[in-house]
Amino acid sequence: MNVIRWPRLLTPTHLSQLIRKQKNPLKALQIFNEAKSRYPNYHHNGPVYATMINILGSSGRISDMKQVIEQMKDDSCECQDSVFASAIKTYAKAGLVDEAISLFKNLPKFNCVNSTESFNTLLQVIVNESKLDTAHHLFLENCYGWEVKSRTRSLNLLIDALCRNNRSDLALQIFLEMNYQCCYPDRETYRILMRGLCDDGRLNEATHLLYSMFWRISQKGSGEDVVIYRTLLDTLCDNGQVEEAVEILGKILRKGLKAPSRCRRQIDLSRCNYGADTQAAKVLINEALIKGGIPSFDSYNAMAVDLYSEGKICEANQVLDEMREEGFRPAVLIYEAKVAALCREGRVDEAVEVIEMEMVEGNCVPTVKLYNIVIKGLCDEKKSAFAVGYLEKISRQLGCVPNKETYAILVDGLSNDGRYIDASRMMEEMIIKSYWPSADIFSTLIKGLCVIRRPYEAVMWLEEMVSQAKMPDHSVWHSLVACVCSDMGFSDIFSVMLERLRKFV
Repeated sequence: MNVIRWPRLLTPTHLSQLIRKQKNPLKALQIFNEAKSRYPNYHHNGPVYATMINILGSSGRISDMKQVIEQMKDDSCECQDSVFASAIKTYAKAGLVDEAISLFKNLPKFNCVNSTESFNTLLQVIVNESKLDTAHHLFLENCYGWEVKSRTRSLNLLIDALCRNNRSDLALQIFLEMNYQCCYPDRETYRILMRGLCDDGRLNEATHLLYSMFWRISQKGSGEDVVIYRTLLDTLCDNGQVEEAVEILGKILRKGLKAPSRCRRQIDLSRCNYGADTQAAKVLINEALIKGGIPSFDSYNAMAVDLYSEGKICEANQVLDEMREEGFRPAVLIYEAKVAALCREGRVDEAVEVIEMEMVEGNCVPTVKLYNIVIKGLCDEKKSAFAVGYLEKISRQLGCVPNKETYAILVDGLSNDGRYIDASRMMEEMIIKSYWPSADIFSTLIKGLCVIRRPYEAVMWLEEMVSQAKMPDHSVWHSLVACVCSDMGFSDIFSVMLERLRKFV
């Protein structure tokens, strides 16, 4: 039993640190509630409430989280919008969308002056549920209030939802109304709408949308815009309109990318059989988008990441090679996109080479996010034993620390490969680092240990699971009982462990 060492003087910062250290969210809640009775002059502030709400939300203690939110409202302490955004995500994950909507509608009762993040979070949740009418009403009810500082992202969410439902015509209407809303489209607006119009075959509207970019967001000629231009030009080529694509490309180079006349390159259509070879034409156009103007890091970076995200690895590799030839050093974002693309196609050995060789030669340091992508790829290909080696590499790298996701991927991967003893050791290390596994990870490992007839370790992890206020489902109990019944020599151990578990239940 952990004994809490209370300080002589309690501050909100100290209390936040104290409750974060608790692996059991109910114990953290007990400490949180006990603080006021122990220190009559102490008052919770916004960050303490945020810590407690996030702990309860991440552990699925919905009713307890709701009570703490009510307590925060009664205290009238100043709180950040991010607290409510986190709570809304928790409600959504639990399938309680109505609770999320109710919380947002009650925000005026809290001491929170800006609800932009929670508004956009709720809008995203409703859109993901395909409740477009509800999203539309929510926007109309809240878009003009002073609490929502910016409406561009909200409109982008609505435009994206309509485009994904093949209603780019309605999305275009929202876009055209943005000026009247005193709201101006950004690069993301154009990217979403351009993709939607092209997917729906509305190439005339898409072309006019591109021209509007020239005087709205491309006035200074940004290299990042090449991804939006490419969407339209590729679609035109796919529709057999190669000559139209080339004509528009010329306007893009002049008005969009602001390329000097001496730098513009003309496409030789004979290299693609005068447009008959569509794929070759698209490659030439992509090359012209980058090299036809003044080559920049932004244009190479945007094009490479976009191609990798579409799974066009060969074309993206070519862009990467050209980028190096022009003297630009690829950023870690490109390598993350490349490794993710390779892992999606099961080419995990090539993904490993990117980290082991390509990035070393490019003098680029991997991030923990990049390592996690490779580790996940290795585990998906049943190479979890090899993936474990990256844990030591991450730890040795200066400024790079394995996070909760790293350990969760490894424990899950080792369990799926039947390496339950190794998975058990990995989870021990995970808990030592104060990363608390999910109930699913606990359940998978416990059932696996039962399969290989290791009931003692299985019950030990069951005890740990319950001590963190995570309740096992019936399948876990079924596995344990089946394991014990198969060999009555384990029954004494099981009885002792059940007796120890009673103090947690």
